[in-house]
Amino acid sequence: MHDLRHFLARYGLPPDRPILPLGVADADAALGGGLNSGALHEVYAQDWAAGGFAACLAIRLAGRKPFFWVRPDYEALEYGALNAQGLVELGLDARNLFLIRTANAAGALAAANDILSCPHAGIVLLELCGEPKALDPVASRRLNFIAAEKGVSVLLLHEGAADQPSAAQTRWRVTCAPSGDGEWGFPAYRAELIRNRLGPSGSWTMTWNPDDGLFRESGRAAHAPHPGALVAAASYRPVEKERRFAF
Repeated sequence: MHDLRHFLARYGLPPDRPILPLGVADADAALGGGLNSGALHEVYAQDWAAGGFAACLAIRLAGRKPFFWVRPDYEALEYGALNAQGLVELGLDARNLFLIRTANAAGALAAANDILSCPHAGIVLLELCGEPKALDPVASRRLNFIAAEKGVSVLLLHEGAADQPSAAQTRWRVTCAPSGDGEWGFPAYRAELIRNRLGPSGSWTMTWNPDDGLFRESGRAAHAPHPGALVAAASYRPVEKERRFAF
């Protein structure tokens, strides 16, 4: 395998940019060691589970730095309000979470760009549904450029959207999956890496362990019946309670 520094230099990423392993050996190998911080990554939702997967990736990328979740107001009407308890159970330190709500997708993109100008931010999770005109290839390249320049990770969560051209370094397509034996209560996902600028694609059943902030490869087949989960979902339906957790 080519030296990772060669790939980073080729795609304009500094060679000292931190690489964060996800914890699943085959996935990390495909990624050249893990996800690059200070880059744009995308998650395309196939069902409700993608929000939880995106939250897990964001927690991993943010570390102990501030975590900004940016979403237009209509996201809560369509997909439910964010559940503070569910995010805490995923391992998020609630003191590091900043929820930014905007009137529309254009406002969300503007807020994300403003946050990225601060190098002290850990990650910006930008949640958008559909295919807003504001999110064109130029906007995508700008997000990726500022992320690399400032060293702040960006995770773009697409809901109800078809794949679109973008400057993202990785793109994931996510559905829910059953927990493996001995993993009862830990959220599990079927995560398909459909774009990887630094290596091959692949598909894995990944279980998130909030105790160490890493994924594990699930020990049960992806087609087995879903047993349910004890961890609260990252979002829930009642919109009227969202204001309790937003600031």
